[in-house]
Amino acid sequence: MDNSSYLQSFYDPYVYQTLQSVTGNQVTVQTTQGSVRGKLTNVLPDHIVVEMNNTPFFIRTQQIVWVFPSS
Repeated sequence: MDNSSYLQSFYDPYVYQTLQSVTGNQVTVQTTQGSVRGKLTNVLPDHIVVEMNNTPFFIRTQQIVWVFPSS
C-alpha cells in the first residue's frame, strides 16, 4: 500500500431509497453537527440537498443521524 490518500465512501441503499421517497417534502434532518429543517430538493448516494430560506444545504449522507418528514 502506498502513502497516497483516498476517499472511502459508504452507500446505504435503504437510507437512499427512504430519502428518495420524501424528496420534494419538508423534512428535518439531524446531523452530527446539528439539525436542518427545509425542503428536501435532491438525493444522491453520497449527499442530500435541503433548501432552507432559499439557501441549499449540502449534507453528506454519512453525517445524517435521523430524518423525518415535517410540516
